[in-house]
Parts: sequence; C-alpha cells; structure tokens
Amino acid sequence: MKVVGLMSGTSGDGVDAALVEIRRNKGGLRVAMLAAHALPYPRSLQQRIVAASVSGTVADVCHLNVLLGEWFANAALGVIRAAAVQLQDVDLIGSHGQTLHHLPQGIKDVKVGAIRSTLQIAEPAIIAERTGITTIANFRPRDIAAGGQGAPLTPAVHALLFRHRRRARLIVNLGGISNVTYLPKGSGYEGIVAFDTGPANMVLDGLMAWYSKGRMAMDRDGRLAAKGKVDSRLLAKLLAHPYLSQSPPKSTGREVFGAKMIDELTTMPQARQLTIEDLLATCSRWTAEAVGTVRRWITGGIDEVIVGGGGVRNRAIMQHLADVFAPTPVAPFESYGWDSKAFEAVAFAVLAYQTAMDQYGNIPSVTGAAHPALLGCIVPAGPGWIERLRRRAKK
Repeated sequence: MKVVGLMSGTSGDGVDAALVEIRRNKGGLRVAMLAAHALPYPRSLQQRIVAASVSGTVADVCHLNVLLGEWFANAALGVIRAAAVQLQDVDLIGSHGQTLHHLPQGIKDVKVGAIRSTLQIAEPAIIAERTGITTIANFRPRDIAAGGQGAPLTPAVHALLFRHRRRARLIVNLGGISNVTYLPKGSGYEGIVAFDTGPANMVLDGLMAWYSKGRMAMDRDGRLAAKGKVDSRLLAKLLAHPYLSQSPPKSTGREVFGAKMIDELTTMPQARQLTIEDLLATCSRWTAEAVGTVRRWITGGIDEVIVGGGGVRNRAIMQHLADVFAPTPVAPFESYGWDSKAFEAVAFAVLAYQTAMDQYGNIPSVTGAAHPALLGCIVPAGPGWIERLRRRAKK
C-alpha cells in the first residue's frame, strides 16, 4: 500500500509530507520512502498559529482549522506529484495535524476529576475532499481517552524501523520540543522507554525572535550559538527546571517551553548579562543535557545515538549531544537511510496504515495509557473504501 504521512511540529513552521510504500512480511512491516516534500508556512501564518495556541479566539481556531486543512491537502498533493504517482494509486493519508494546545497533566473539573486534553487542527475532511483519498487524523485523543498522555506516538515506528538485535539505540527527535526513544537490544516493544525531554528549537527560535524583535525566526544552522560560550550559572538554573526531573510517562509543548519560558529566560539576572550568542549556546547545551536525562530512566547502555528532526541541522546542538554522550557515536538519520526532517511524516503514514489494518498504534508503557488503542478518526474518500484497502492489502 502507498500511504502519505503529514506532520507539522510544535515549531509551526510548515507541513512535512512523505509518501511511503508499506509491505507486510514475516518479520512485520517493510517501509520504504518514495518521496518527501516540505511546504513551509509564510511567516505571517506561523505567527497566527503561535498566537492562536496562546490566546486564540474560537473564531481564530475555527478558521485556522479549515485553512490548515487546505495547506495539509496541498502538501499531500505535492509529495504525490514529487513521487510521480497517480492519485488513485495512493491508498491512505495519515495526518498528525498542527498542535495548538497540549495539556497532558490534566485540569480538575467538577465531578469528573483531572481531564487531560490535546488539540490538533488541519481539518481532515478538507484533506480527503481535495485529494479524494481516505484520510486518518486525530491520532492523539484516543490514547488520552485510554488514560495516556497522547504522546509520544512515534516510538512504535522507531521500534519497527530502528530496533536492532545486538545494539541498544537512542532515537532523538529535535523538533520544537525534543523527544527520545530508547530501544534496548532485541525486538518488539519490551523495554522501550520514550518521552518528551523538553527544550529544543522552540526555545532557540523564541530567543531569536525576541532578540531581533520578530525579524528573525531562527539561528540558521546554529551559527550564532556556535560562536557563543555556555554560561555555567545560567545552565545550572535551566537544568533545575522541574520538567526535567519529572518521571515518565511525560510529554510537553508550547505551554511550558514557549512564550512564557522566553519571558522568564530573558528576565533572569544570569541571562541579561549575556550576548545573544552566549544565550543560544547555553540553551543549545540545555537541550542536549535534557536529552541526556534519559539515562536516569534506563537500565542498559546506549550503543548508538540517532538524531532526526529540524534541529539536526543545528551544529551547536549536535556538538553538545556528541559531548554529552561521548564516547557513544552520535549520527543523523541520514546515516541510517532516512530523511531527518521527513521521518515524523513517515511515522504518521505508518500509524495510519496500522489503524486501517486494525492494528494498535500506541505503546501503553510509553504514553501511560491503560491499554493498547486503535488510533485516529477516519474520513473515507467515498463508498467502498474499506473493500479497496482490503483488496490492496491482500496483494
């Protein structure tokens, strides 16, 4: 089956699309990426998404949901064109959507108790209508309904594509938020530890926007951070952040490491005395040290660290990761045959396939869910979609 995966992370900088071919074999699934495509958001749209996630009105969210549906549909059409395949040859689309808010700790409500919640937008009905392809979206809420945090969901795909019988691997994703998946030697889901570690591109991008008064969105390739020096006093303050010592299952987002964190960071006495280069260098080190906290919750060693996400291009973070995990080798996804930026889109293509094939997509020990769950809501392309998928799967 050919499946498109669509993903936009907490940085809210655009849609990543991947078209993959999935085949069943005796060992499980074989996944091959046929094409990748990125559709960046204009700066103005990114700013609207960030504003809506913090203080958006119902009208803002309502409008953005459909607007982003159009963007995600265009990204899907773009990757299908890039692969030079016909629309009718694509069986499914799996869309993560754009996270607007994530409240995994829960808020106590009258007579109900603590309510966990998460909200991803980019209307899947628009995607299905524009492409004519059955679309599966809204993956996180079912895990939350089962008592989990709704994240992270990619560890099941990490296990499928990266687990090794003789080598223990740590998979790191450097998005707006960083997350890790520890894969001990062996196969299956046993022993996997995965969670969001916290700060990554979101903090660095926020510092650049603050420093440039909104004119610059990022420290491209970590060039400024590479020129700076890590301030030990500020780093010690940042490493005391309570999220870093919180035991998994745990997940986080813009609510903790977004604008509020930038406001706190830029008013700290230790930070106010530093240049922007030193601030970026210190926060790059903070990102790497936060990833290193995984060693508190694993019992085995790590033979390889494999890094993906947009932050893999940040030379400062990659150097700090190499220092934190030395002498363990640290390498990007490309060294293992995968596209760093497109991999999470690949993951949601696989998760969509699993849902369509009646297979569970979450790992309860990772998310905290009470049981495995079938993830996502299905928007059919039209009548007979199930029969077509089953015929294709039998081939």
